[in-house]
Amino acid sequence: MNMNNKEIINDLKEMADPEYAAFSRKLCPDMEDGKMLGVRTPALKKYARNLWKRGDCAEFLDDLPHTYFEEDQVHAFLLGEMKDYDACMTETERFLPYIDNWMTCDQFSPKVFAKHKQGLVPHVLKWLESDHVYTVRYGIGTLMRHYLDADFDASYPELVSGIDREEYYIRMMQAWYFATALAKQYEAVIPYLENGKLSLWVHNKTIQKAVESYRITPETKTYLKSLKRKKD
Repeated sequence: MNMNNKEIINDLKEMADPEYAAFSRKLCPDMEDGKMLGVRTPALKKYARNLWKRGDCAEFLDDLPHTYFEEDQVHAFLLGEMKDYDACMTETERFLPYIDNWMTCDQFSPKVFAKHKQGLVPHVLKWLESDHVYTVRYGIGTLMRHYLDADFDASYPELVSGIDREEYYIRMMQAWYFATALAKQYEAVIPYLENGKLSLWVHNKTIQKAVESYRITPETKTYLKSLKRKKD
């Protein structure tokens, strides 16, 4: 028997914790009031896995936009279970415009993408040029997640540094990208700080996040602090 969308919403409401919703709501100040029910991430992931195993989620995936934050989370986790790359990419492209918060954006990571990194790049390039804040953030996050190790290319930090946007959630992801890159590709990215190639805000936030990282040595942290810039 297939579950309809109303049943899924009822299930989510039964798992909801109003106190947790109030706490989580503070982490997403831009989120519309009443959108967050308060279901913890592990429970949502488990629910999505069970829904996927049952094979009755097609109607839910077609029903965009969703009403609740937790529905978006379940949607993201369902796509994470897909094993067909082309089908997953089609669903990803359809879902991205509806993402309206950093939590869903950052927790949306289909496993199949890791096996198709070459084919993923053209999509990332398109996402970086999107007008939609969270699509751009998702593109940067994808480069950070999949292309800072063996598949690193020096053109990727150049792309991230060249994104000239004022939105907080884009700039924060740029800083997160470069802070992570300092831990993984130090020689390739330290010139971006030494030569002032990042915007002032992203530059200083990158240093802050790198200094807070356990993956950066104390000696490197001292040097990074010396690169902090003041307002012109």
